[in-house]
Amino acid sequence: MRRYISLIFFLLVTTLVASFAGAFSPGEWYQGLDKPAWTPPNWLFGPVWSLLYLFIAIAGWLVWRAKGFGLALFLWFAQLAFNGAWSYLMFGEHRIDSAMVDLVFMWLAIAAFMVTAWRLSRLAVLLFVPYLIWVTFAGALNFALLQLNP
Repeated sequence: MRRYISLIFFLLVTTLVASFAGAFSPGEWYQGLDKPAWTPPNWLFGPVWSLLYLFIAIAGWLVWRAKGFGLALFLWFAQLAFNGAWSYLMFGEHRIDSAMVDLVFMWLAIAAFMVTAWRLSRLAVLLFVPYLIWVTFAGALNFALLQLNP
């Protein structure tokens, strides 16, 4: 049981970022934007992000257990910071352009985490695969919103 106590820390940190991000709801501003036809329905975002945040927490914990604090865990924290910042920039500040820049850095931090974590925990990397796919899709959507709403 003691080996799982540190998991609580990773779940709490991830939950804090998710709560921060969730404080900035899309609202009327987002509803009024021109969106591509392939935009997912709003109800899909909550369940997807809930699962992704769980995977993110477990991946961070696995790397922590394998190595402690090192480059991979630094990148884990960096991607999480970019993750929270994206919601603030997009929905809090209504800055599609700044959110796009943030998303690029988030994507790079996710990919760098996956590369550096590979030798520490392949399961952590596998847990990040859906996250990378979703953020790649979110990047395409963010870019489309930027093009459609200059």
